[in-house]
Amino acid sequence: MVDAERPRKRDRIKTYVTVPLSVRTSDLPRRAGSAVVMLAISGTALWLGGIVWTLFVAAVAIGVYFEWSVLVLLFREKGTRRNLWRVFGAIYCAIGAAVLIALRDSQAGIFSVLMLLGAVIGTDVFAYFSGRTFGGPKIAPRISPSKTWAGLIGGAFGASLVMWLLIVTMGEGNRVYIDWTVGGVLALLAAGSATAIVAQAGDFFESWMKRRAGVKDSGRLLPGHGGLFDRVDGLLSVSIAIGAVFMISRVIGAS
Repeated sequence: MVDAERPRKRDRIKTYVTVPLSVRTSDLPRRAGSAVVMLAISGTALWLGGIVWTLFVAAVAIGVYFEWSVLVLLFREKGTRRNLWRVFGAIYCAIGAAVLIALRDSQAGIFSVLMLLGAVIGTDVFAYFSGRTFGGPKIAPRISPSKTWAGLIGGAFGASLVMWLLIVTMGEGNRVYIDWTVGGVLALLAAGSATAIVAQAGDFFESWMKRRAGVKDSGRLLPGHGGLFDRVDGLLSVSIAIGAVFMISRVIGAS
C-alpha cells in the first residue's frame, strides 16, 4: 500500500548545501608544505644543472612511469593492449623528460625551464583557488568532478601572470622583452591560456586513467598531492606540446 502523504520521488525538493571556503581549502597547509619541499629540491637541481638536473628529471620520469604502470595493471585490458599502454607510457614520460633536459641545456637555460615550470605552477595554483572560490559549471564532471570553467580561466590568468613576472625580472638578460602593444599583451595572454588548456588536458588525461583504474591518486609519495604523476601530469603534457611545436617548426623551417 502506497503512503499518500509520502512525496513522490519526482516531487521531492533537492537541497544544496554551500560548503564554506575554509572547508574546501582544508588541505591547503599540507599541500603547501609538500610544494615547498618539492620546489626546494627541484630548484636546487635546476640551479646546479648538468648531470644533477638530468638525473633528477630522469628519476622523476622513472617514478611517473612506475605509477603509470601500476594504473595500467588495474585496467581491464590484458595482453597486447596492456603492453601497448606500457609502451605509450614509456614514450610519454621519455619525451616530457627529454624536453625538460633540452630546455636546461639550451641558450636560455634556467630561464626557459622557469618559464615552463612557472606557467604550469601558476595554472595549478590559480585554478585551485578560483575553482574553489567561485565554483560554477564543471568542465567534465564524469572525468574530474573538481575541475570548473572558473578554475580554467583562473589558471589561464595565473600562467600569464607568472610568465609576465619572469619576463620582467629575468627577460632582459635573456633577450626577451614585453611588447606593451595590444598585440603583445594578447600574445602573452594567448600563451598563458594555451599553457593552461594543455596543462588541464594532461590533468584530465591522468584523471581518466585513474577512473579506469578505480583509484583516487596515482600514489602516496607526496602528502596532499598524491603521487608523482598527480603532481606533474600538466607539466608532462605541456612539455610534450612544446617538443611537438619545436619539431614541427624545425620541419617547416627545413622545407
